[in-house]
Amino acid sequence: MLDPFPLPSPGPLQRLTQPLAHLLSLPTLPLHIHEVLFAVLLYHLVNTRFSPWISHKFFPRTYSSLNARTRINWDVHVVSMVQSLLINTLALWVIWTDDERGAMSTTGRIYGYTGACGLVQAFATGYFLWDFILCALHIDVFGFGLLAHAVSALLVFSLGFRPFLNYYGPVFILYELSTPFLNLHWFFDKLEMTGSTPQLYNGMLLIGTFFGARLCWGTANSVRVFWDIWRVVRRPEFAVPEALGLEREAGLLKEPVDAVGEVMRFAVGNEVPLWLTVSYLASNFVLNSLNIWWFGKMIDTVRKRFDPPLGTKGVEGKKKKSKGDGSASEANGAATSGRELDVDERRNVEVEGAEIRSRRRVI
Repeated sequence: MLDPFPLPSPGPLQRLTQPLAHLLSLPTLPLHIHEVLFAVLLYHLVNTRFSPWISHKFFPRTYSSLNARTRINWDVHVVSMVQSLLINTLALWVIWTDDERGAMSTTGRIYGYTGACGLVQAFATGYFLWDFILCALHIDVFGFGLLAHAVSALLVFSLGFRPFLNYYGPVFILYELSTPFLNLHWFFDKLEMTGSTPQLYNGMLLIGTFFGARLCWGTANSVRVFWDIWRVVRRPEFAVPEALGLEREAGLLKEPVDAVGEVMRFAVGNEVPLWLTVSYLASNFVLNSLNIWWFGKMIDTVRKRFDPPLGTKGVEGKKKKSKGDGSASEANGAATSGRELDVDERRNVEVEGAEIRSRRRVI
């Protein structure tokens, strides 16, 4: 499928981006640079205009009472909600409707490219570019760890413009299916709805989508990525003929004749660079391992909001009381106002009222 974005990349902007694209070996970046910048602007406007407007309209008392640090986090969660709904919808649409992507062979899944997959990649890159800028501007709120995370996420998503594993871009974007429910979980706490029935049902959906999208869907496709790369690296019949890489080397950005001719338009060489293979697979393995750990933490976090038998609210305090580790009020305080960890791309730690936001990277 050709790029469905209604406006093509302007020629002057392409020429301005071309030296950077050539330097970083990202030949499809000039074709999508306008979409990256559009996404950055969109998320900036959601953060600075839409979130304050809609929050004052529907939650005037709560939003007005937030301190500066928490209000920044609130606005960031609104952006995260908009971004996750947008990028999930776009990724699912591309998976279902991009016939050229669906017909890709093993070689195509490694080296292939479609404009529709490039659009998904552009909006994801735009989000993490915005995230990097925000973390840099509010380093006192988010810390150097989140700044480093934003940089690494931006670099990983930029590989799609090589293009490398462009086919799998929409696939792994679907990790974000659990993000809307994570954001709602956070908002329920801030709206004094902790332990409510809506938060209970949302918690079930959060756990279910996290398990399905990350542990099942994500793991299965990670195995598929490993297998595709292994076949291309070890079996020469899956190599890309050198002639298919000529347009990339010449730096030509003419519009393709048709969607089929676009697929291998930017294919490169006849082997996967070792550094690229190792970097991607190692990052993928680490992320999947973290997803398992986060899943357990997320279940603990949700259960802390509810009474037994489904929840663990107050249980920790009772255990401390039985051991003589303080008074009943101290034990209950530890159970209800101690550390609570929200695990996902946006993980929120509340320690004695101070909020620190953290988020994992989707590769």
